[in-house]
Formats: sequence, structure tokens, C-alpha cells
Amino acid sequence: MHVEIWSDIACPWCYVGKRRFEAALAAFEHRDEVRVTWRSFELDPGAPREREGDRAEHLARKYGSSVEQARAMQDQMTATAAAEGLAFRFDLSRSGNTLDAHRLVHLAAAHGLQDAMKERLLRAYLGEGELMTDHAALERLAVEVGLDADEVRDALASGRFEDEVREDERTASALGITAVPCFVVDRSIAVAGAQPPEMLGRLLQQGWEARSPLAVVAGGDACGPDGC
Repeated sequence: MHVEIWSDIACPWCYVGKRRFEAALAAFEHRDEVRVTWRSFELDPGAPREREGDRAEHLARKYGSSVEQARAMQDQMTATAAAEGLAFRFDLSRSGNTLDAHRLVHLAAAHGLQDAMKERLLRAYLGEGELMTDHAALERLAVEVGLDADEVRDALASGRFEDEVREDERTASALGITAVPCFVVDRSIAVAGAQPPEMLGRLLQQGWEARSPLAVVAGGDACGPDGC
């Protein structure tokens, strides 16, 4: 069974959703037969290399709220993340374009390290104040998870895997995905948002049942490919 997860590095709920999905998958009876693929989704594809100014002020302008309300939202998000064992540091975060980080996730997938790379980038962005357009930082993070420094450097400099990122985004649009995280099972059923593990577990079970062969409850005289 194939689970595709559309998400963005700059999405706090995507990191929370990752933890909740991991909990659901760990409890799923057929977990060893589930293949997970991380798909690219840019919440702000037109974002600059680095957005100047206070993050809370930017959120307040974006959502039409007060700065105090935006800070309260950050505090609530931090508490939600902490309940999942995640340490968010919005006071350190440096907002900017995430295309290069998504390209790195695709490079890691080619080496069987996609999940590790996705995890490291989320932690770096949301908890350590790393800038996702800083190629030196991205190279360091990629080497940490086992990628070759020269290949990473070449991929970042050459624009490699941008086509794959754009294809993920076109697919998301075709599937009607407008918000992340979004968990899609075998391109047939989906759940949007950082749902509780119980709901994500139900998604896995429904997906499994939908793909299972027809259960024959009784047999009788019949003909088959080898004769009657």
C-alpha cells in the first residue's frame, strides 16, 4: 500500500502531522507493507530568499489579526508540538523560500534517505533557525543524514530535481489538494490536516481494506483457467 504525504518544510502542522502519522503507522498491523513517499508542496512559492521582519508581524498581516493574536497562535502551536515531543522555536525561525529544501528531499529519496532528510529539514527550520535557502546549511544537514557532500553541492547548484518538485505540485493541484499536510492512500482516499493518530489509523485501515483481494466466503463447483 502506498501512502503519499504532501507537505511543506515551512509548515508547523506538517511536522506535527508527521509525528501523528508515525504513531498511527507503528500501530498498524500491516505497517511493513506500507510504502511512504513525501511529496512537495510550497505554501508560498513566491517567497523571497529570506523574509525580513518579525514572524508574528508577518502572520498578523497575512491573516488580518493583531500581532498579539499571532503570538498567541505561535504559543499554542508550540504547546501542541511539545505534546508530540517536538521543540518549536519561532523566535529563531527564518522564513524564506523552501524550493531548495524540497529538491533535497527528492535527492535523498534517490538514496533511500527521504524520510530522514524530511525529518532533519523540519527540525532545522522549525526548531533551529536554519534558513532553507542557505546552501551551506542544506549541505551540512544533508551530510548529517548520509548524503554525499559533492552530490548535494552539485544538485543544489544545478537546479536538479526542480522538475520533480513541480510535478508533485501539479499532481497536488490535480488531486484537489489545497492545504497540507495531506495523506493520500493509493491515490484513492485521503485525509487532510494533522489528524489524531486514531483517525490516521482509520485511513490506513480503510486503504488496506480497499486494496485487499475479494474474500471468498464459500466455494462450490466452478470453472477456472485450468479447466472445469
